[in-house]
Amino acid sequence: MTTLPDLNPTIRVTAMPGDANPYGDIFGGWLMGQMDLAAGSVASRHSGGRAVTIAVEGMKFHAPVLVGDEVSVYAQLVRVGTTSMSIEVEAWRRARHMEDATRVTQARFVFVATDKDRKPRPVPPMAPGQD
Repeated sequence: MTTLPDLNPTIRVTAMPGDANPYGDIFGGWLMGQMDLAAGSVASRHSGGRAVTIAVEGMKFHAPVLVGDEVSVYAQLVRVGTTSMSIEVEAWRRARHMEDATRVTQARFVFVATDKDRKPRPVPPMAPGQD
């Protein structure tokens, strides 16, 4: 039995029929959108303001998500540059009435912090032990 990571998820949502293809599998784009939302939340909190996605690296789909599955998205800041932040993101599925979970997707999202004019702005360094 595989269980969810021992972290608080950044986002937890139920996959609905409107998010699925005719075969009942959830669209990869919907799942990627949930992951982007989670990564964006981490980036905005760390940078203290607006942050925008500039890249998604190494996107891998390991297993399908089905209608009715609970999707938990975990996002963790792993690198900070002058204006950029890299966030590792994993999505896990769990059938509604089961405890067994499966990692379904992973990727690294890169964000840049921007100011009110949408120009890059500096971000604080990672705190010791934050990685």
